[in-house]
Amino acid sequence: MAGKFISIRNLKFLLYEVFDTAGLAKAPYFHQHNKKSMDLVLDASMKLSQKMLFPILEEMDRKAPYLDNGTVKVHPSVRSIMREFGDGGWIGASFPEAWDGEQLPHILNCACHLIISSANYSAGVYAELTSGAARLIGSYAADRLKKTYLPNMLAGRWQGTMALTEPQAGSSLSDITTTAYPTGKDYYLLKGQKVFISAGDHDGVDNVVHMLLGRIEGAPAGVKGISLFLVPKHRVDDSGNLIFNDVVVSQVFHKMGYRGAPITELSFGEKEDCRGFLVGEPNRGLMYMFQMMNGARIGVGLGAAAIASAAYYAALEYSQSRRQGRKMGAKDPDAAQVPIIEHADIRRMLLFQRAVVEGSEGLLMQCALYEDMLHIAPEEERERYELLLDLLTPIAKSYSSEMGILSTSFAIQCLGGYGYCEDFPVEQYYRDVRIHPIHEGTTGIQGIDLLGRKVIMKEGKAFFLFLETVRSDIQKAARVVGVAYLTTQLENALKILEEVTAHLGDLGVKKGQEVFLADATLYLEMFGIIAIAWQWLLQAMAACEADNGASRSADLNFYQGKRYTARYFFAYELPKIKVLAQRLTDSDPLTIEMQSSYFND
Repeated sequence: MAGKFISIRNLKFLLYEVFDTAGLAKAPYFHQHNKKSMDLVLDASMKLSQKMLFPILEEMDRKAPYLDNGTVKVHPSVRSIMREFGDGGWIGASFPEAWDGEQLPHILNCACHLIISSANYSAGVYAELTSGAARLIGSYAADRLKKTYLPNMLAGRWQGTMALTEPQAGSSLSDITTTAYPTGKDYYLLKGQKVFISAGDHDGVDNVVHMLLGRIEGAPAGVKGISLFLVPKHRVDDSGNLIFNDVVVSQVFHKMGYRGAPITELSFGEKEDCRGFLVGEPNRGLMYMFQMMNGARIGVGLGAAAIASAAYYAALEYSQSRRQGRKMGAKDPDAAQVPIIEHADIRRMLLFQRAVVEGSEGLLMQCALYEDMLHIAPEEERERYELLLDLLTPIAKSYSSEMGILSTSFAIQCLGGYGYCEDFPVEQYYRDVRIHPIHEGTTGIQGIDLLGRKVIMKEGKAFFLFLETVRSDIQKAARVVGVAYLTTQLENALKILEEVTAHLGDLGVKKGQEVFLADATLYLEMFGIIAIAWQWLLQAMAACEADNGASRSADLNFYQGKRYTARYFFAYELPKIKVLAQRLTDSDPLTIEMQSSYFND
């Protein structure tokens, strides 16, 4: 299987020309890195992806995991992939040196994961989940748990997961019932059930470590009574031996896409012998888990953007080679057919895909940069970056996920009838990308999180910081020839965002929270378009500044492509916020007044 799945040139443009990642090396925390070493890391992730991941993309989809005698069987390459991720230091690359990490900048780690996920999303999630679980252990677990579990997880020998969802609760974590019974020893006995656990069991590792939310017997109701537990499939005895810990796989779900990694249903404590180890303090588990959940949400957006990237390059390659028809207005029927990329509508669809993919990549890297700033900014500035990261997380997750579906759909459209056939990879990409608006919090949940929590927290401080940040970049762009014309459009969009936000705030005061949040998903969509427009302004500005000194034709084409894609986004996508704003300020509580019984025939 051959083909391009992501642009290293674009990733380096974002890293060095838009965000000045090399400048992070000036900070003591990142002193061991420089541009040369960063390029080596990028190249290594590409080689790993080309050698181990991309060649088995289709095979992992065709040969999905299955349950056999209590164990989930996955593609045999998963074991060697996990070991390679462990031996290469990829699982803990961004961890502090104190945890045996490399203190790799998060923004560079983001670029590497974009490469890995675009090559084979299913193959990459095993290590990504393990990294998230290991970070949670490193942040909050007791030293004895760190010493027992972290080395094998970082080495890729043990899998990490997050076990939140339960059959009767779904996304409503306040309703989980998995119970931890005190024993008077250093462990609790767990009993309960979890569903939709990614990589919840498989034979590609020797053990699986679940970071599980449950309730200690007698804990308060609701989210205030949730605790975090480390629950291994095999616990470790005093001699270092692995002992079965009464964690049973009850089923493996069969999915439309993302088939290379299992999603499981798990039962804990069927034989009253499932030991769970409390992480941190009792009843504070949800707060701890938000670290992994927020990281996972960024990871979901990253995965969606990566899959959409692979689909875009498949469509681009096809459009450049497939000959069909002639240029509009051509008179000679005997003239040679032209590549379909010469047709305006194909270019429109390719521009849309590039705008979504590279705009999403920019926003994801922006979030990663804010995470890096939490390590190196002066103490008094860190709140700024933390608030901006909190605000942008639901947007980065949802825009990439929802628009990634449309982008991949356009890739199929470019291929015509071949697009929905298994002979080409885009039909798999479409199935793979569809899960992303659902897992780690649906788009509806992200909308409620943004409008109902992030925008109003600390009296709107995060929201006003976002406006201030974008307006600062607008002022810079206004001085750049070739970009200034975009600034007025983005400023007008910010004003619309302010007006809609103020209107919804007043509506909430007058008519209550239900009316306030009824169209939170539409608000999220509008905010996402504006956030991506901001990213395209940054990219257009960097492209214009670099274009003046570019000499190679390849560089000139790249920068011109950036400028045209930014122009496309502002001309075709940004105007959509006007329709959304009209709906959001209408104040007609249609979806609330519509009765459930009215859906009946």
